[in-house]
Amino acid sequence: MKNTIYLDHAATSPVAPEVIDVMARAMAEESGNASSIHAVGRRARKALDEARTSLAQKINAKSSEIIFTSGGTEADNMAIFGTAYARQDEGKHIITTQIEHHAVLHACEKLEKEGFTVTYLPVDRTGRVSADQVKAALREDTILVTIMYGNNEVGTIQPIAEIGEVLKNHIATFHTDAVQAFGLEKIDVEALHIDLLSVSAHKMNGPKGIGFLYAKTGVKISSILYGGSQEKKRRAGTENVPAVVAFAKAADIVEEELQQRKEKYNGFKNILIEQFREANIDFHINGHQTDVLAHVFNVTFPGTDVESFLINLDMAGVLVSSGSACTAGSIDPSHVLVAMFGQDAPELRSSIRFSFGLGLTDELVREAGKRTAEIVKRLTS
Repeated sequence: MKNTIYLDHAATSPVAPEVIDVMARAMAEESGNASSIHAVGRRARKALDEARTSLAQKINAKSSEIIFTSGGTEADNMAIFGTAYARQDEGKHIITTQIEHHAVLHACEKLEKEGFTVTYLPVDRTGRVSADQVKAALREDTILVTIMYGNNEVGTIQPIAEIGEVLKNHIATFHTDAVQAFGLEKIDVEALHIDLLSVSAHKMNGPKGIGFLYAKTGVKISSILYGGSQEKKRRAGTENVPAVVAFAKAADIVEEELQQRKEKYNGFKNILIEQFREANIDFHINGHQTDVLAHVFNVTFPGTDVESFLINLDMAGVLVSSGSACTAGSIDPSHVLVAMFGQDAPELRSSIRFSFGLGLTDELVREAGKRTAEIVKRLTS
């Protein structure tokens, strides 16, 4: 088999070597429970507090506003169920979009079964909603607006600042799933008027199984886990100190390299475009042209079928994904592309997501582009 080229960093990213070192050291040295009052526990608590402060600074938050979770899914669930249950006496209306991650959509669907009303805003062909749509959908009983920062499939960035402005004088809590954006976009929760924000470490070269929910001071939110009084009684469960410390290290690294990573990934997009043009294959790019995450690149290759395309790419050592979900041997079309292009659009059957990250070079991306173009020619001839 040809050497593999990993282009699926939006699904999960490899853990940075420095992060592995920090985590291993914390496992060896910080063996205490951060809730214990003896010396070993206090040392674990100190490591936890330092990491919390460091992560809070990345989004211009207070350390007391960071709640550690098991990842993005739990952070999204906590934001949605936590707000719904804490505020249901004030109203039962929620606004979201049709292109959210399933951690948000499935949570909203469950709340609908419990008597909440959810407005799913449609998006344009670039995958974007407008602040005016949010404004028009707002009601007196709207208690939560949950709109992702940047889309995981097509990379489109939502107008979060404008939506924050609209919601500034409304009672609704504003949540954004920033799992794909954190580490690639400068985020200031104060300037953006964000109340709740979800982040996951494994999308930015940190370990799996750790994330956080930023919860602005004073925002009403109910616990969804019951047990001990960890995380200021907001999230029960013994804190995963080694993972938290590793998460903070990963965030330090990506913050330091933010601008150069964006430039590098935009360069990778240009290399792939160049390869596809040189090979004279038919393709078009999905998502917003300018308001887009640098590491996500979603492309339609007309005349290909996503299932056989992915298998061929895998055999050629190009590891990518589609937004489609494989269930019982059949492929369900990506809900994001359905929202953008419509139920029977050709894009649903022939779109692939390339996503960039640690370990990639211009040469590897160029090689991946060549291999992809060869397969497209073979599948469409």
